[in-house]
Amino acid sequence: MSKAKMDGELDQFDRKIVDALARDGRMSITELSALVGLSKTPCQLRLKRLQDEGYILGFRAVLDPRKFGLDHIAFAEVKLSDTREAALSEFNAAVRKIREVEECHMIAGSFDYLLKVRTSDIRRYREVLGEKLSSLPHVSSTSTHVVMQAVKEVGRP
Repeated sequence: MSKAKMDGELDQFDRKIVDALARDGRMSITELSALVGLSKTPCQLRLKRLQDEGYILGFRAVLDPRKFGLDHIAFAEVKLSDTREAALSEFNAAVRKIREVEECHMIAGSFDYLLKVRTSDIRRYREVLGEKLSSLPHVSSTSTHVVMQAVKEVGRP
């Protein structure tokens, strides 16, 4: 067993595979193996291991939200009235069900969670805030920051 495998670290070939697929997840195994300098079979085996070990979680199409009329981004700071484990679990489970919430992060700071919310416009965001976010379990207050321009986002050059 290689040292990289024993340490749970990636070697140079694994890193090349991961980097290449992060740029182009639709790359064929033939293209990938040529790019990283391995023959097809060892490259396929490494790719399968990277997937099995959870380094690669999956492949998906990166969609342009603007093409779907989802031009508005807001970040909502959320404070909870209860931060015991059961309350956090309730909040986490409920927020995962809200389609408009793209991301949700627990924060160490003056509030508890930061949510990235994508909607068609400010009117729709206000509806989501009033009807969905504010009624999540244990929410005591929210504060919104509206995005004027997305400078760098996942999936966008």
